[in-house]
Amino acid sequence: QVQLVESGGGLVQAGGSLRLSCAASGSIFSIENWNWYRQAPGNRRELVASITNSRSADYSDSVNNRFFISRDKNTLYLQMNALKPEDTAVYYCNAQEDSGHGGLDYWGRGTQVTVFS
Repeated sequence: QVQLVESGGGLVQAGGSLRLSCAASGSIFSIENWNWYRQAPGNRRELVASITNSRSADYSDSVNNRFFISRDKNTLYLQMNALKPEDTAVYYCNAQEDSGHGGLDYWGRGTQVTVFS
């Protein structure tokens, strides 16, 4: 089992920055991919950024060159720069277990990010 707790959300003016954190605990050794998703009201949950255990990162087109994902030991981060009102959403931390340990998905409860113009 893996537990994920997000923090760092809040209210920010367009053009500003926020850094989200996701504290992970439990069987972290079983995780092979770490992700940030977001979900705006009325929209599907979408993948924003991913990072593997080898530190290979990938981003959605909508956030590329503005958001940066990183991980330090038991904490996953999402540095969000040049924020836009359309970035407003609940942001979720996700951890994907490797198939050898069951291949489960773990989710945090989310943190709200609101960007005003």
